[in-house]
Amino acid sequence: MLEITDDLSIDDRELEERFVRASGPGGQNVNKVSTAVELRFDVRHSGSLPLAVRDRLVRLAGRRITDDGVLVIKADRFRTQERNRDDARERLAELVRSALHVPKKRVATKPSRAARARRVDSKVKRGGVKKLRQSRPSFD
Repeated sequence: MLEITDDLSIDDRELEERFVRASGPGGQNVNKVSTAVELRFDVRHSGSLPLAVRDRLVRLAGRRITDDGVLVIKADRFRTQERNRDDARERLAELVRSALHVPKKRVATKPSRAARARRVDSKVKRGGVKKLRQSRPSFD
């Protein structure tokens, strides 16, 4: 069970982990041991997440999500398989936590009449400053 919040968790059966060779630190070990973790989570067909959270998660995942709706997280920062596995699971949990947050609706507003007047006044003043800077040749 991957705990996201107190009342939300993802069943381990929905997560698929593949261990592949890492490109990062490891010395001579790097060519022999598969320490990197590729964590796959089928977002679109997940029964653990509410529909709204799934939709936000697909949007947040960006290029980490496949055309089939599978979220792929690759973790290879550490030299051990276990630490990379924990890292991948924590990154997935963090991504789902951010998808739980419902963005606030933006209310369209108009600038006040005074604000529009201030803006126009500043533009007129700036134009006046630029006008004074122009050097005009005199033909005396």
